[in-house]
Amino acid sequence: MKTRQYAQQPARRNIVASAIAALAACALPTSVTWAQTPAKEIKLAVVVPLSGPWARNGELHVKGAQMAVDDINAAGGIKALGGAKIKLITADAGDSVEKAKNAAQRLLSAEPDLTGASGAFVSSFTLAITEMTERAELPFLTLSYSDQINERGFKYVFQTSPSANAQAAAALPILVKLATQASGKPPQTVGIVMDNTASPVSFTKAMREGGFDKEKLKLTIDEVFTPPMSDATSSVQKLRNTRPDLAFLLSTNVPDTKLLLDKMSEMRIGNGLVPVVTNGGHMGAPELLKVMSKESLEGVMVVIANWGGKGHEALAASYSKRMNEPWMTQDSMSTYGDMWIFKEAMEAAGSADRRKVAEAMRKMDTTEGAAKYYPGGRLKFDEKGRRVGAETVILQWRNGTPVPVYPPSLAVMAPLWPKKAN
Repeated sequence: MKTRQYAQQPARRNIVASAIAALAACALPTSVTWAQTPAKEIKLAVVVPLSGPWARNGELHVKGAQMAVDDINAAGGIKALGGAKIKLITADAGDSVEKAKNAAQRLLSAEPDLTGASGAFVSSFTLAITEMTERAELPFLTLSYSDQINERGFKYVFQTSPSANAQAAAALPILVKLATQASGKPPQTVGIVMDNTASPVSFTKAMREGGFDKEKLKLTIDEVFTPPMSDATSSVQKLRNTRPDLAFLLSTNVPDTKLLLDKMSEMRIGNGLVPVVTNGGHMGAPELLKVMSKESLEGVMVVIANWGGKGHEALAASYSKRMNEPWMTQDSMSTYGDMWIFKEAMEAAGSADRRKVAEAMRKMDTTEGAAKYYPGGRLKFDEKGRRVGAETVILQWRNGTPVPVYPPSLAVMAPLWPKKAN
């Protein structure tokens, strides 16, 4: 009996063991599936004009961002998140403030799991878009210049460029010095032809409110227009009549810039006869050479927030080859860096949660990694969201190529001041 009893106990144990094994076998696929599930895809967005007069700049923004995403993913993705890969989402801000605002609303509704975004090139569009992203607590990186962007007490907007006022304040003394060195005497008169979008308004604010007086410059022409410009004749005629020692042409799109510079050539005051200073990313776009001759652009200076120069040769060469572009513009350089900022913030936060990522961005203070993609070489944001130590860059068109001539850390060529005709 005992032998039989013991014989039955192993049998019962075998039944129980078999049941447990069966349950384990049923559970195994779920466990294995969970263990093999790839890291969650992380979504970052670029919100820029992809239609209308600023579409070319939007395209360049997207190219820089996509190249960075490809490089980050190829290097293993976000290591703190198990190698999660980034997916780039694009949204067309269109050609008006209202369209830009609507684009942001649609994006936030369609992609509730976004981690961050970058854009929007046109400052007035950026102001509208960031009203939406701030409410959603979505970190937004921008190179837009307007001082208003980070004067609203927002916590989720980060401006990587020096603001328009900062650029103007820094650039004017430099330009005066260059003019004095070239001509032997300081400039005495200045002219402005500008559109009424947020960036030119901000750019000229510091000049109008004491900058010109400090440099002893008399404003002899002050023309403001609403883009797109239909005819540049009147504005350029005034430039011809007054012949200022410096002429600021501050249009924010290629068609208007072409109208102005072509009309200057037609009226025989172009080609450096009146030294021309411009600003904005579109003034370094390869698109200009498709609609204008390199002769009409020769010597034109561009005050700008970012550009590839000394130390960026390998990156620029890779960009040109992969994106089929002649050079890497401000737009592409900035969004390339923006994607790396998000990457480094996610690594530091150990999370793709937008609030945690924003907090990691607020704590950044480095001269390594993404910092090397911005003039000044430091990645730190102040309490308003502006990048600390952001330097102003001055380009000059030379033989069909815009090259940095300032600051010395980026300059690849010495500046040449266009000679004004007697």
